[in-house]
Amino acid sequence: MKIIFHQRFHEVYTYDPASSEGRIESITGALKGLYEFTEPEAATEDDILLVHGKPHFRSVSHEKRIYEIAILAAGGAIKAAQLAFAGEPAFALIRPPGHHASPDSCWGFCYFNNIAIGVSNLISQQKIKTAFILDFDLHYGDGTANIFGSSNTVDYFHPKGNFRTDFIENIRKKLDNERKYDILAVSAGFDRHEDDWGGMLTTEDYKTIGLLLKEFAIKNCKERRFAVLEGGYNHNVLGLNVRNFIEGFRD
Repeated sequence: MKIIFHQRFHEVYTYDPASSEGRIESITGALKGLYEFTEPEAATEDDILLVHGKPHFRSVSHEKRIYEIAILAAGGAIKAAQLAFAGEPAFALIRPPGHHASPDSCWGFCYFNNIAIGVSNLISQQKIKTAFILDFDLHYGDGTANIFGSSNTVDYFHPKGNFRTDFIENIRKKLDNERKYDILAVSAGFDRHEDDWGGMLTTEDYKTIGLLLKEFAIKNCKERRFAVLEGGYNHNVLGLNVRNFIEGFRD
């Protein structure tokens, strides 16, 4: 299990909760010494254009500092996807998040859709034909849904539930009834935690979710799986939540 990370993700690149000082440090502090960290390369313009239009790409590129971090984040998702295809689970510890980035627009602290770029990179190289994306962030990944909404090969699922037990059971039921895919990609958002914006899941629940997803990938996706960081804003619990998820998701 590798953690995809670049030191530039420590940078405060704008004024929103995803970019806040101390957020990434809370995660690296919880993972250092437990997992191997590896750096990504920045995504290229061609990589970004796999899912976004040129006007959107140009719009983001005009914000130099944001753009530099955003293409590194997209590159982190690409590296995680490539490692997963090769048989090694990976977690992309990246920011900005991406699941609110649509082909021609973005919002919600997102600029480029990292997970969509990672999956599309594999498809463009003819390494995979199908993918299943599960997004357990508090917020629906409208960008990811917009990118793959008409696709017959990439399925997107955002579980719902008013209570933590319902939420996890809905994930379990969905996974039990899914077909086989070439890879599993996970938008891993931790803002549904009981001490974060969602006020629902416990830290242990994230390990349970990781285990369910690992078991699904072993059974249905040739063991191939990777995850990318989306939301999660309470620095006091974020690192432990991420660590618990990875403990369930790893080998």
